[in-house]
Amino acid sequence: MTDGLDTTLPLDLTEEQMEVQLREMFNENYATLKLESGHAMSPYITEIAFQQVLRYWQRLRDVAERVTDTEVRLTLPEQRTPEGRKYTIEGVVDIVREDDRTIMYDIKTHDADYVRANINEYEKQLNVYAHIWHGLRGEPLDETAIIATAFPEALNEAIQRQSEALIAREMKRWEPLIPIPLDQSHVDSTIREFGGVVDLIEGKAFAPPPVERLKEKLPGTRAPFAVRVCRNCDARFSCRSYRNYALAASSSRIEFKFSEFYGDTGSEPERAEWIAVNLAEAPPPDLVQV
Repeated sequence: MTDGLDTTLPLDLTEEQMEVQLREMFNENYATLKLESGHAMSPYITEIAFQQVLRYWQRLRDVAERVTDTEVRLTLPEQRTPEGRKYTIEGVVDIVREDDRTIMYDIKTHDADYVRANINEYEKQLNVYAHIWHGLRGEPLDETAIIATAFPEALNEAIQRQSEALIAREMKRWEPLIPIPLDQSHVDSTIREFGGVVDLIEGKAFAPPPVERLKEKLPGTRAPFAVRVCRNCDARFSCRSYRNYALAASSSRIEFKFSEFYGDTGSEPERAEWIAVNLAEAPPPDLVQV
């Protein structure tokens, strides 16, 4: 949330002063984005977003202060799929240059345990990025790493409880920086895999997984496929599998209203708006005051 704003921070501030500075910058940026998009977040969701920024800074301040190139766009154009379609691979990374070494960081909104449990997929992506970096800059790259910004469950709980002692303990346990081995031997096969996916999408050769798949827990997480994957899919509101999963998971108290917006009646924007507003405004059950 830094587009168009001066986010330079003095490096000699105390932790308390830094938090004040970050909150001011966050509020300014949020106000700008709200005006540009015409959308607002509830106070509860806004505070969650700020906590994400604050704790990320506290945990990885040493990395953040050393970044020399931010949001570097990597592009590999004019690629061909197995069926001959043209496509382009793009990515955005941060670069640290120090002591004759260059390190590439890719920031993910995933949790670290999930990244470590599925490290092979991240290796493929980061090594393609490294390949593009070599081609664009002709410079050596010494390290690559993922920064996983999602909070571990224990840290989330500590923040919700507003317990500074618990927060301090869980912050020390949180390891969001995951080194990724540099191995260029599989780059060509990975690019071919990307091309194969493009062919499947363009050829409309895909279908939603069965509801049973949506219920399965993925490696490195207790969250089911529906939470880990489907909630990031823009097509989920028109997906029969996700609709059946969501209806089965909903309580009888809200099922009638839920069915109205997930059923065959009503427009897609109405469903999306109703769901987004209610999800944003409703705090988790353990924070509801009775």
